[in-house]
Amino acid sequence: MPESTRSSTPLNDVWAVILAGGIGSRFWPVSTRERPKQLLPLASTQPLIVDTVERALWIAPASRVRILAGEHLASPFRTVLPDLPDEAYWIEPAAKGTCPVLAWAAWEIVQRDPDGVMISLHSDHQVAPLDAFRDTLWAAAAVARDQDLLLCIGAEPTRVETGYGHVELGDQIPGFGSEAFRVAAFHEKPDAETAARYVTEGQLWNTGIFVWKAATFLEEVARHAPEVAEHFPLLELGPEAFFNAVPACVVDKAVMERSDRIATMKATFSWDDVGSWEALSRTRVPNAAGNVIHGEAQVVEGTGNTVFVEDGRVVLYGVDNLVVVRTGKTTLVLPRERASDLKALLAQIDGDS
Repeated sequence: MPESTRSSTPLNDVWAVILAGGIGSRFWPVSTRERPKQLLPLASTQPLIVDTVERALWIAPASRVRILAGEHLASPFRTVLPDLPDEAYWIEPAAKGTCPVLAWAAWEIVQRDPDGVMISLHSDHQVAPLDAFRDTLWAAAAVARDQDLLLCIGAEPTRVETGYGHVELGDQIPGFGSEAFRVAAFHEKPDAETAARYVTEGQLWNTGIFVWKAATFLEEVARHAPEVAEHFPLLELGPEAFFNAVPACVVDKAVMERSDRIATMKATFSWDDVGSWEALSRTRVPNAAGNVIHGEAQVVEGTGNTVFVEDGRVVLYGVDNLVVVRTGKTTLVLPRERASDLKALLAQIDGDS
């Protein structure tokens, strides 16, 4: 990545924290615990984690980029990210959900930088252009600094989407342009009719990208998630003691939906979540027949198919709107509209998932 595209910002209090755990079961059979989707080229020609680190370097100095993941992922991440130093990895001793891991990251940042601003990114997003991404997050950081608020980044919907949470806008925050608002309410993943109404009402997609002063976030965890905060003293002993004791919970429910210090910044960039095989129809450019193909595959007299081949050859004939995935061990075939149901499928089939 050219040096000119990296962050050289005076916002030297910004830390970029990347949530990179999980196995991405909706990308089975290619994504597994040993090689999760973060290591797969699903949004570009390089692994998702590489895309995300390059994105993080637009908003924070390299010395303030941190990857949160389990120990089993540190080695493969280091292979695809050879320029990152060891201190870039904060290893989760156990998977306890987003609230404990973000609280731990905030605690670590406060030890190093009491006024630090923490930007939490996911490792499975696609955004463009990167200069607009940077500008939006820096604007959100300014609100977080000045107003002591917890911000989520909200994206303008481009379709009716039942797989994303939505953000209902409250009052505009004066003094920070036209994109900063208080949050009136968060809404969980809706059915199709409700999602269409949310779009009509001007609600935003909740991207899951968060911006806050690390100290402010810890205050709100203490106020609204005491089941997490009561274990903060264990962090003096190290993360393992904390993670052994803390209950599993997600930050959206434990903090964001309970706090009265919540705001959103409208994204000025395009955003999508690379959450299932169906997403490849958006992250990849279809061919002239409307099919997305990765690897040695051919579609004859068919359209709207997504084909991902790692080993061997696949030919589709006379079919539309399928997802076909082939690995050395397994071939998966399903309708595109059922791609988000893969977790349910894995619970019903035998074999290594």
